[in-house]
Amino acid sequence: MGLLGDELAFAQALTAQEREGVMSLGNPKNFAADAHLLTEGDRTSHVLIVVKGWVTVSVATDRGATRLILGLRGPGELLGEMAALDPHPRSATVRALGPTQAQVIPGDAFRRFLAEHPRVSGLVIRQLTFRLRSADQERSALASLTVLQRLAGRLTELSGSGSGGAPRGPYARTAQSSSSVVQLAQDELAASIGATREAVAKSLRLLRTQRIVRTGNRVVEILDPDLLALLAEGHTDAEAQQV
Repeated sequence: MGLLGDELAFAQALTAQEREGVMSLGNPKNFAADAHLLTEGDRTSHVLIVVKGWVTVSVATDRGATRLILGLRGPGELLGEMAALDPHPRSATVRALGPTQAQVIPGDAFRRFLAEHPRVSGLVIRQLTFRLRSADQERSALASLTVLQRLAGRLTELSGSGSGGAPRGPYARTAQSSSSVVQLAQDELAASIGATREAVAKSLRLLRTQRIVRTGNRVVEILDPDLLALLAEGHTDAEAQQV
């Protein structure tokens, strides 16, 4: 499972000349927290490159108002490229998590730039391929993993605790102690793993009981990252398997 995308953002993979060229095609725009940068179903064709801040990428589900978060995107990420490359409506909604700035580039200008810069075009294709593979992995996880496994995997990913790496994303930070903290509300955690809020609350209660995490208002502190990673891999005891 992966929510944060590739390690190297689109703009970071460009040379200085390529980056200057593509950024000059558009203009900066500021978005308030919770504002929609792109909206699912729209027929606009511009693309965005995130300059500052973080956003969620989500789609509507069959459960009405419920949304599934497909990814978190931060500085340097390219967004909206599919609608710039084909005539179909936007496939997802992009929402600002906090104050966000993005470079807004017209779709026709972006297409001309790709035609003139084959290496950059290859980077876009590689990004699309990576995101398609990630989406396939998420669908597989929804079908084969328990809510507890998916939650443990998501917390491990966002906190960076699974591989000993630094916390990543807009929600993760290192606490004054040696533990990692993921700053997410339960409904946001649920949306990020395709589960109900009630199922996530039940899994968090189990993790608290086993002293693997400590929770607060929009905060999950990872107390035992090794055991959390084992749960994500499916090493659950009889009690955990009831989730």
